[in-house]
Amino acid sequence: MLTKRIIPCLDVRAGRVVKGVKFRDLADVGDPAELAARYEREGADEIVFLDVTATVEGRRAMLDVARRTAERLFIPLTIGGGIRTYADFRDTLRAGADKVSVNTGAVERPALIQETSRDFGAQCVVVAIDSKREGGGHRVHTRAGTLPAGLDTIDWARRVCDLGAGEILLTSMDADGTTSGYDIELTARVAEAVPVPVIASGGCGSAEHIHDVLTAGRADAALAASIFHYGTTTVAAVKERLRGKGVPVR
Repeated sequence: MLTKRIIPCLDVRAGRVVKGVKFRDLADVGDPAELAARYEREGADEIVFLDVTATVEGRRAMLDVARRTAERLFIPLTIGGGIRTYADFRDTLRAGADKVSVNTGAVERPALIQETSRDFGAQCVVVAIDSKREGGGHRVHTRAGTLPAGLDTIDWARRVCDLGAGEILLTSMDADGTTSGYDIELTARVAEAVPVPVIASGGCGSAEHIHDVLTAGRADAALAASIFHYGTTTVAAVKERLRGKGVPVR
């Protein structure tokens, strides 16, 4: 069995890490480079750096801040936010990203997934899906969760894999920042539908939540922010808890 990954998330606005609830009411929690380095020391498997206002503001991610963060790390770094074009993707890799996360740009022009997967390799193409419950299903949203995309989450997840995505970063907008637990049902449905790793995001409030999404939710990795930013627990403590329950971790 492949080992499961624990991935702290740095949501960045104006060069600072922020955290909100359901994509709103963002509060400052620290410097991205310093936090990333700390999480690496604590045993994080990867770091995800997301410029959360880049798309809404119509600009690229803050590559200078991303570059400063990348320079401090030896573990893989995923950078996302404002990735709309092939050039954006390429320049983000050049800034130090090992992987690039794309959401709105992929929905608006799905060929972007094909082009970047072909030229840079599927392993560095992460398609982020921000999903919200509507009726009896789940629907994709873009532009930092502000715009319904008119797409079913499961159908879109399958399509991005067909186009060449190497990984899916799945965020439950309903659970995001609530610390009440991941959307296990949604995560399991997507994980069962696609052949690539699924990173679960949104709602983590404890090590038990991580255990649940990696087991019942069938996720390959768990993304978390609040529990690490506010000192509720550490990556090392989460991994120790998972090992004790028989979940393979690095």
